[in-house]
Parts: sequence; structure tokens; C-alpha cells
Amino acid sequence: MRRRMLEAAGRIDSDPRLLAALEWARSRLPGDPAYGDPLSTGDDAVGRLAAQLAPLAATRPSVLREVGLTALQVWQAHAGVEERPSDEHVVVLFTDLAGFSDWTLEVGDDVAVHALRRVGAAVEPLVRRRGRVVKRLGDGLMAVHPSVEDAVEVALAARDAVGELDVDGYRLHLRAGVHVGTPQQLGGDYYGRDVNIAARITDAAGPGEVCVSSPTRALLDGGRFATFPLSRRRGKGVPPDITPWRVGRRAPEGLPG
Repeated sequence: MRRRMLEAAGRIDSDPRLLAALEWARSRLPGDPAYGDPLSTGDDAVGRLAAQLAPLAATRPSVLREVGLTALQVWQAHAGVEERPSDEHVVVLFTDLAGFSDWTLEVGDDVAVHALRRVGAAVEPLVRRRGRVVKRLGDGLMAVHPSVEDAVEVALAARDAVGELDVDGYRLHLRAGVHVGTPQQLGGDYYGRDVNIAARITDAAGPGEVCVSSPTRALLDGGRFATFPLSRRRGKGVPPDITPWRVGRRAPEGLPG
């Protein structure tokens, strides 16, 4: 009896008609119908569960897998973490520490890790007030913000906060880049041309500089921020239709700039 029940369950689990019906339903339910692949699953508890369900497809089609991923897909959508529409604008911020890799060769790992802890404690609370940290990248991070003004103000505040740190007599210099575009969101991360442009805009910044792309500059409040062209360096990999600009705060009226 037990054997027959297991065989029947196996037939149901691989029934092509049920699989087709579930795949059709997933394509019409809220959320990402491809949810479950490595790019779409984040590092939260639900993402880890989806990542465990997904490999079942590598061995054989599974109704149980599709039911589980369908439930997670709908939960993801109603929890507010579904993928953004591909045409929705996102402001991307990258930061890193200028010359940090060379400095770590001189001071060693212990001092370098201590420096990164202090930088993280100074920078990440500023980012989280107005945006979201997407991921940490060695001596920097990637974040997204709701507006270009928020991202630029955070970048300038982070630059100033890091500039005040003293690590064993060494002054760290943060640089940052901001670009607005329509990257694709998957599993809490972002991908695509506009993410690459934001990273290249950061590469164009010098120590202690915050740079923005020309599309970002067009959206900035000119009363709050001043921008300056970077004629001396364009930035490797920046597309020809994008121009990097250095940005700073405007001084209040009556005070020197």
C-alpha cells in the first residue's frame, strides 16, 4: 500500500498537465514569474528557501517545486519586494575609498579592517536615512535612493564624515558617483547599463570628490548644488553621451563659495 501511494504521488508530482497549469498561473500572478533562479533570490530567509527549491528542476520537473515557488512569488509581490517596472527610474550611488588598496599593502589587514569598520559606521547610517544599501563592495558600497538630491546629499555627507576620520594618523578619502536610470531589479540587487554607468562615474571622481552623470545633473536643484565639468578626465567606460560632473553644495548667500 505504501509503495503504491508513493508511486501515485510521484506521478502527480511530475504530471505534465499540472505542471503546465502551474506555469500558466505563475505567469499571471503578481511578482516575478521566473522567481527562483540565482539572480532573483536575495539573501533573506525567503530567498534562501527559493534557492533550495530551484535545484529540484535540474533533476526532474516537479509540481511541488512549482507550488512552493508560486507561493513565494506571491509573497514576494505582496511584501513589497517585487521587481520594479523596467521603466521606473532609480538613483544609484556608488562609493569607495581612493587609494585604499595601495594603503592596505603598507599597513596590513588588521588596520585595514579597523578602517573599514569605522568607515561603515560613519557612512551606512547616512545612506539608510534616505535610501537603501544594496550591497557592500570591499572598501565601498552600492545604494539606491528615491531622488537625485537625496543621493547627492548623502554622498557629500559621507565624504565629509570619512574625511574627519583618523586611522593611525592616516586620513581616508571617500569618492562617490551618482547616476539616474532604469536598471533591472532582481533579488534585491540591480543590473544593467545604468548600474555600470554609475560605477564608471565613480571611477571618474578623484579623492574626496562626488561626481554625477549629466542626466543626474539635469535633475539637480541648482539652488542647493553647484556642478563643475571634469575636462581633465572623462572616466574610463563612460558612454560618449554621458558627461561626468563634479558636484558640491552651494554656499549660503553672503558667504564665500
